[in-house]
Amino acid sequence: MTAALETTKSVDLGPAVELVSKEEGHRQPLAPEFVSAGDFSPLEVAYDFGRVRREDIEAGPRNIWRYKRLLPVPSNVEEIPNTEPGCTRLVRADRLAKALGVKRIWVKDDTGNPTHSFKDRVVAVALAAAREFGFDTLACPSTGNLANAVAAAAARAGWQSVVLIPSSLERAKILTTAVYDGALIAVDGNYDDVNRLATQLAAEHETWAFVNVNVRPYYSEGSKTLAFEVAEQLGWRLPEQIVVPIASGSQLTKVDKGFRELGQLGLVDESPYKVFGAQATGCSPVSAAFRNGHDVVQPVKPDTIARSLAIGNPADGPYVLDTVNRTGGAIEDVSDEEVVEGIRLLARTEGIFTETAGGVTVATAKKLIETGRLDPDAETVLLITGDGLKTLDAVEGKIGPKATVPPSADAVNEVLGR
Repeated sequence: MTAALETTKSVDLGPAVELVSKEEGHRQPLAPEFVSAGDFSPLEVAYDFGRVRREDIEAGPRNIWRYKRLLPVPSNVEEIPNTEPGCTRLVRADRLAKALGVKRIWVKDDTGNPTHSFKDRVVAVALAAAREFGFDTLACPSTGNLANAVAAAAARAGWQSVVLIPSSLERAKILTTAVYDGALIAVDGNYDDVNRLATQLAAEHETWAFVNVNVRPYYSEGSKTLAFEVAEQLGWRLPEQIVVPIASGSQLTKVDKGFRELGQLGLVDESPYKVFGAQATGCSPVSAAFRNGHDVVQPVKPDTIARSLAIGNPADGPYVLDTVNRTGGAIEDVSDEEVVEGIRLLARTEGIFTETAGGVTVATAKKLIETGRLDPDAETVLLITGDGLKTLDAVEGKIGPKATVPPSADAVNEVLGR
């Protein structure tokens, strides 16, 4: 599909040179397009990286633009107002590792981004590309975190924003999008309904950049920065195992792409690694396909508290299956009760409060360990992609004060058993 917007000037997207179709490798010029005219498969960005050195990256800013030589963004991207996401902490989670019975776990804590989720990364890249293509409005369909990131990035850039969300979205995510005063529109329907509406609107409004529709090839590349940071923070090496939550599936495939690009460029040793996918049982079409040995993902109607992962027809589902099978990983799903326990386990062991998507990741890692598919002796990274303050309803009624007492030391000691 081709956006109506015409680009009359050559675009500066750094090392990006063209778009290539995922199925048959058809190549076409850089443009705000997301489906190949040759084989109707998704498009992704192809590069001519040239020479990239560790020292050049390490001398860059403390945000994702330190990796601009590996992204489809202008050469002066760091000089243009943006939310400057990235360089979030990688936490050595020894107490969590002990609780799970494994040797070493690292938690990539992306709650520290400007709107408290990894979506700030992909939106920053999408905005940079959209500016080059001449768009003037940033838009998206969203299950919540993307809504926050688009509204904030547009406000920072001085752009208009149009954000479409399911009307059932968590209240916290609605408020943390509305505060930026863009056009926030709730739609009666689930995410897949909202996504179809966004595709229609993208065709009708030629100056609207729907980050995960007409500029999706550029947007999705932002997820590679998670892989780049993990490798750099580990001392320029790859982890042996990584567990990634699955919504559309793009993040998992791009983390893998990022690892592979680092190896191809000689920035890390090309050591083997396994990629594992995590879904909530109430929306687990990719997990079901993996379990049944299928290469086609059958759409489902989502029914889970993990709303940020509630995409019943994931666009990159087949490519997730390819990635997991190629690396020797697995895909698993967990119940809503296990999701809540995953949230609480990470909080009480490492002091990190994650949203439901992170609960899915932790609970899935636990299940993979218990079933013997995740090696307890291999170094493992868990991606925690959003802040627990966004999904308070998931734990409301399940946690609270241990007791309510009068202002008396004796009463407190009695509760504490002292």
